[in-house]
Amino acid sequence: MGDDSRLGPEERRRALRRMADEQFDVAIVGGGVTGCGAALDAATRGLSVALLEKRDLAAGTSSRSSKLIHGGLRYLEQLQFGLVREALREQTLLATRLCPHLVRPVPFLFPLRRPAIDRAWIGAGVLLYDWLAHPRALPRHRHLSRRRCLELFPSLRREGLAGGIQYWDAQVDDARHTLALARSAALHGAALATSLRAVGFLVREGRVQGVRARCLETGAELEVRARQVINATGVWTERVRDLAGGGGLRVRASKGIHLLVPRERIRSETGLIARTATSVLFVIPWKETWILGTTDTDWSLDLDHPAASRRDIEYLLGAVNAVLAEPLTRADVLGVYAGLRPLLYGESDATSELSREHAVATADSGLISVAGGKYTTYRVMARDAVDLAATRLPGAVPPSCTDRIPLLGADGHAGWCQRADALAREADLPRWRIDGLLGRYGSRIGELLALARERPELALPLEGAPGYLRVEAFYAAANEGALHLDDVLTRRTRISVETRDRGVRAAGPVCELMAAVLGWDAATRAREIAHYEARVAAERDSQEQPDDRTADAARLGAPDVRTAGERAPAPAAPEKQRSSGA
Repeated sequence: MGDDSRLGPEERRRALRRMADEQFDVAIVGGGVTGCGAALDAATRGLSVALLEKRDLAAGTSSRSSKLIHGGLRYLEQLQFGLVREALREQTLLATRLCPHLVRPVPFLFPLRRPAIDRAWIGAGVLLYDWLAHPRALPRHRHLSRRRCLELFPSLRREGLAGGIQYWDAQVDDARHTLALARSAALHGAALATSLRAVGFLVREGRVQGVRARCLETGAELEVRARQVINATGVWTERVRDLAGGGGLRVRASKGIHLLVPRERIRSETGLIARTATSVLFVIPWKETWILGTTDTDWSLDLDHPAASRRDIEYLLGAVNAVLAEPLTRADVLGVYAGLRPLLYGESDATSELSREHAVATADSGLISVAGGKYTTYRVMARDAVDLAATRLPGAVPPSCTDRIPLLGADGHAGWCQRADALAREADLPRWRIDGLLGRYGSRIGELLALARERPELALPLEGAPGYLRVEAFYAAANEGALHLDDVLTRRTRISVETRDRGVRAAGPVCELMAAVLGWDAATRAREIAHYEARVAAERDSQEQPDDRTADAARLGAPDVRTAGERAPAPAAPEKQRSSGA
């Protein structure tokens, strides 16, 4: 019996044939968390669904977040109680029912500097935060003395510290969560294809009735007929909407950057949150590293590849050093990533003050657009978009049921966790390996272990990124829709930001493993590696530039590996890859 959730090369070809031959109830443009969430929502209502993504699943904002599933403590100060309550309700669903294998609790310490005022004000805020989450799936907050704060976070700056409050939120690997949504949608019958760009719409009598698309792997064009079309493209909302004549939502991009540093550079048992002049500082535990974030600045340059400048990095290092006893330097930075938040236009000029609420709107052409919101509330955004589409479809459409649909890997996850010691013995792997696989694949771990039994060389650590196994790269190409080297190193795994060389050493071994699935010849393998190395070099160069404009120009020095079907010459490999620094 076949696996309908599989997103391998043959499944992609089959999806493209379906898109060319069938008429769908709903076509969705955009393979981020909202688009994939909408695909699952529509498919589980019994609707026929096509999803088109011009690059890779979660290639944009949905792989570049702070990796948090949270209500947004700072939004309480803006009196957005409804937004926080909604997000906390979704947090509980994700952590307990929908994907407990991907979402896990993470503690945060809020240092207090003014003992009376801060403890009263911030204490009231986190008390309200816990209350809004009722029934709370995560531990409740607790007040800490100065001494206890320093025991939990020895690297915390002692000067002026009056105590602290610890509270809990949740963490997620955003790209793998989006992938789980996509595969779950495929399991329920949706046709999904990446490297498929919407270049226009099918318009009859002034109404959008489908999408004109181009495959960026072959250059082939096709028409995807659909009764309703949903534009779920985040910061690209207006560009896609304009293909149908414009009108509707206006979206503004806000850039947020994050740094990764080695775990040993900050001695702590807990994450940390603190205010900065323009945003909120997070120090988030992530595997063997810490994620430091974030910035919140307006961005009006290239949307596909937002760049972090030297100024961004220095600002973030300065913000975190203000709360650390031992300062971090650029030499400590392992990886850097930048993402764009799609904010609905408001009256404020400061992106940090724009609302994180979402909106669904219909243009005169009938095109439905959904934008705004937070990663945490993707399911609500998806539901609202499909609700609107459903009102324009013939017959009765059932209501959304995605609050009761466990994502791929969630079914039976608890049982697999109980068997972790036995799995480690059977696979001859250390327990920490099994725990890592369970945290990435959930109950699908059996598929990877079976592959490793059949081909023992796949059970070996991946060269250049020993935190991962070789089988994970193979599985990414065979089952998870990875079409290019960058897809595996950046989104199926996080090697591109977790290793000091940004994944350059791992590129060759990963390329060979993918080639076995995708049938790459020597020239294709060389082109994939050259593109990846050029991307790393361009990102490093951008991070040395003084401002957004020069950083953007430097990042665009590396062409995208996905082309409009006409293969560009492979970029020349950089003469020397720097092995340290940011």
